[in-house]
Amino acid sequence: MNNFLKTIAISLISLNINAQIIDKIEALIGEEIVLSSDIESQYLQYTLQANQKSLQSKCEIIEDILFQKLLIHKAKIDSVEVTNEEVESEINTRLNYFENQLGSIEKVEEYFGKNKMEIELELSKVIKDQFFAQKIQSTIASDVKITPSEVKDFFELQKQADLPQVPTKIEIKQIVIKPVISDEQKKKSKERLNSFRKRVYNGEDFKMLATLYSDDTESAKNGGELGFVNRGELVPSFERAAFRLKEGEISEVVESRYGFHLIQLIKRRGNQINVRHILLKNKVTSTALFNAKTKIDNIKQEIISGKLTFENALIKYSDDDSKNNGGYILNNNMSTMHILDDIDPSLKYSVDKLNVNQISEPNIMQFPDQSSAYRLLKINKKIESHTANIIDDFTMISDVVLNVKKQEELLKWIQSTIDKTYIKISDELKECEFKNKWIK
Repeated sequence: MNNFLKTIAISLISLNINAQIIDKIEALIGEEIVLSSDIESQYLQYTLQANQKSLQSKCEIIEDILFQKLLIHKAKIDSVEVTNEEVESEINTRLNYFENQLGSIEKVEEYFGKNKMEIELELSKVIKDQFFAQKIQSTIASDVKITPSEVKDFFELQKQADLPQVPTKIEIKQIVIKPVISDEQKKKSKERLNSFRKRVYNGEDFKMLATLYSDDTESAKNGGELGFVNRGELVPSFERAAFRLKEGEISEVVESRYGFHLIQLIKRRGNQINVRHILLKNKVTSTALFNAKTKIDNIKQEIISGKLTFENALIKYSDDDSKNNGGYILNNNMSTMHILDDIDPSLKYSVDKLNVNQISEPNIMQFPDQSSAYRLLKINKKIESHTANIIDDFTMISDVVLNVKKQEELLKWIQSTIDKTYIKISDELKECEFKNKWIK
């Protein structure tokens, strides 16, 4: 089952489980109720994802639900605030995801067998509780700190057992040269979009034009519609133009890093807007691509000849935002260090044989919007696969120690809060062997 279908199926279980079983109260945590449907919903989600069933896994899920209810109970006692704006924004995000995947809100309603208001009401309670739990949990171990001596002590203890093998890691810098889009090409894109604008004002349907001509293929499937987005979620030039529009109004041609846009405001809701757009991407000609290759070849020669260092060259020439952080390519955790075997295969192929401070041949790269550019790569640092040690892996070991200490603090908090909280567990749940003392 693909990820989208899994997400839909899990959400369908969450929204429809109440109608499928006779509900009863299985536990009370303070004033928070655990229903049979809570447990069955979570357990069905687990079995759908893990493809297995067991009493042990069900008991673990039950304990996790009890913990979540304890967090919610404590958050309410401590007057943790969850605003309507936060909840509404998250509801809209989830509904927009389903709407974009299924094609329309009508199809979402049909899929779940509920109207939009019913879906929103059910999501509202779930999301509000999730916010309560997240906010109180984030405060429990927020003050936990570790010292270098604690890290060293932990490492010494681990030496008595088998130390883990750390995979090869590398740090990569890049110089990116993008093909130059000619003024003539830009002029043609603007003229074409302006012609679309006139056609809409002459009675043609913006949605139909977006479907036929927009280079944003995903939104084009939905008539160019993006769904509701918050202020700050769009690229600046697009957002400035979109938020100035009145409902139904069409913008002038707007340029962004993706190309040129024509934008129509569908609806405004506080700091959220729903717009549709037509995008014409800046098409790269073979001549522009050849010129970019020539330019990057010359840059490499300047570096090899000693006229410029790699670092000075990237400041002077690079067309990518990475030049603002020293040219480093960042991983998903915003770290400069990459596990060699985890990086994109095309990038790995370009750097696999490079030594530290060695520069690659110019290689072509693709951005998420499918535009192309050339880049030079340099290995700034490389740590070969090795048994963990306190010098090379201090940060990694520190993270482990901090997480262990936070987990210990969390366990203390759970038991302390359980002791001070009214808890009642059904006889069926007492069959489980819980890690914490929920049964008093």
